[in-house]
Amino acid sequence: MLERVAVIGLGLIGGSVAAATRRMADAPHVTGVDRDACTCERAREARIVDTAVPADRAREGRLFGPGSFDLVVVCTPVDAALEWMDVLAHDGFDGIVTDVCSTKSAIVEHAARLDPPFTFIGGHPMAGSERSGIDAATASLFDGAYWVLTPTSATPASAYRTLHEFVTALGARSIVIPPEAHDEAVALISHVPHVTAAALVSLVAEQPAGHDALRLAAGGFKDMTRIAAGSPELWTGICMENAEPIAEGLARLAALILRFREAVQSRDDRRIRSLLSEAAEVRRSLPARWVPESAALYELAIPMRDRPGVISEITTLVGRVGCNIEDVEIDHVSEDSAVLRLVLTDEGDRDRLVSDLLAGGYEPTLRLLGEG
Repeated sequence: MLERVAVIGLGLIGGSVAAATRRMADAPHVTGVDRDACTCERAREARIVDTAVPADRAREGRLFGPGSFDLVVVCTPVDAALEWMDVLAHDGFDGIVTDVCSTKSAIVEHAARLDPPFTFIGGHPMAGSERSGIDAATASLFDGAYWVLTPTSATPASAYRTLHEFVTALGARSIVIPPEAHDEAVALISHVPHVTAAALVSLVAEQPAGHDALRLAAGGFKDMTRIAAGSPELWTGICMENAEPIAEGLARLAALILRFREAVQSRDDRRIRSLLSEAAEVRRSLPARWVPESAALYELAIPMRDRPGVISEITTLVGRVGCNIEDVEIDHVSEDSAVLRLVLTDEGDRDRLVSDLLAGGYEPTLRLLGEG
């Protein structure tokens, strides 16, 4: 059970993490840290945190000494997150550390090189807003949202379980994805769309009558470009950190736009209709929310030796076949053996998961919850 949680960076995401933590039953004491003293004061006034400490005081006073907190959530851009990890290691922090950065490879590699006294597990909540700052924070931001976790072979099982329970208690749905796969995926579903939205706004604004045209913009254009109002500083950092996958995604997008251009220029109505129909069919197949009905929940029991890396191995297999972990429990049988019990929703390919686990030397059993 978490008793003391620190959140570094009290912007939209950090403030929302703090607010959602204080909403929890048996909520832990929440300490907020931010470089802006006014933001700290605002977080205290709004009761988003129990206590708040300016970042310079936190560093000078070595706030993150051994035993200071059970969990530290770093909610800053990647470059600042790397600096904070150095600070935490220098101060001897020995709890669990996670982050909310939009890219994972760099920070996971940094943690591995650092070999810190704390346990680091990368994280990324798939939630946000075009608004920013502590005044945009809300405790409900993560309700029903996916929250990516990236445990590695060095992640202790108990730390993964603690963090999984924490993000679930915030209202999110935890999924496990390797860092590199995460960065490639978010480049296509988040980073390339943001650059595209910015380009659309610039396309109109650069025209001679651009500002008049923007005044005429209706719902469709506003919906497509809403995210372009996000923080340029934040998104510049994201583009720098995930440059290669984003550049690859933009190149593929340019090729698709060229196909549309050729069809329009040649007035090829059949090709235009085909291109639009393909996209429309895919778009209509998306559920309004990526949350299943969960009418069926399954328990997957996996006897295992309690060794470093075993949780990462299993949860990576779970994520690879699209299954979602609703709950996790570890029953220790002896000093070096345990049974990992995962409650899965009705998403993903469970048969393939069992097959992959058997191929990996595990002996899993899967049953529908509610059955004997």
